[in-house]
Order: sequence, then C-alpha cells, then structure tokens
Amino acid sequence: MTDRRQPAQAGIHKTMKKSYYVYVLASEQYGTLYVGVTSDLVKRVWEHREGLVAGFSKRHNVKQLVWFEIHEDATAAITREKQIKKWNRAWKVNLIQATNPQWRDLYYEIAQ
Repeated sequence: MTDRRQPAQAGIHKTMKKSYYVYVLASEQYGTLYVGVTSDLVKRVWEHREGLVAGFSKRHNVKQLVWFEIHEDATAAITREKQIKKWNRAWKVNLIQATNPQWRDLYYEIAQ
C-alpha cells in the first residue's frame, strides 16, 4: 500500500479514522488567544480567517493558527480543549512557544 499523504499537510491526513483537533489561534505574536476544537482544522481555521465565526474570534480579530494537536477520539479532544481553556495565559503562551517560538501562522502549511 502506498502512502499518498502530502508532506506539506503537517500531519493532517485522511485516514479511515476521523481525527479531531484542538487548536489555538492568535491575533498576533503574544496577542489575544482563542482555543477551539474541530474535526476539520483547515475548514474551521478558514472560517475564522474569513470572519464567518461570530463571537470572540471575530470581535478580537483572532485569525492566525499558532498551535494544534491531533486526537483520534472526540471526547479526548473536547476534554483537552476544556483543560487548555482553563489554563492561565502564561501556560498557553508556553504551549505555543514550545513548538512554534516564532508564532508562525501554521494555516499555510496545513491548507496546502
């Protein structure tokens, strides 16, 4: 069997199992943060970027994907999202800094 995943997808791929994503968006480096969960990361981040998601992210111009993790179980992803939302800001910043110290917008890497 040939692996047909594209390397530019940064770990996001279609498989027989559904994946769930916990993600953090930022308005800018060290700016306002938003934590969310979705089963379609590319689509959901695009919706935030286009201003199609009413509420906090739209009001605060939070559009840059700066961190995400993949889960195979919806309950685990939702639990993790709730956990991170309860964290203080410094812990969230450290989470981003650990894997994305330049706060690059990862959307361009996952959307290819």
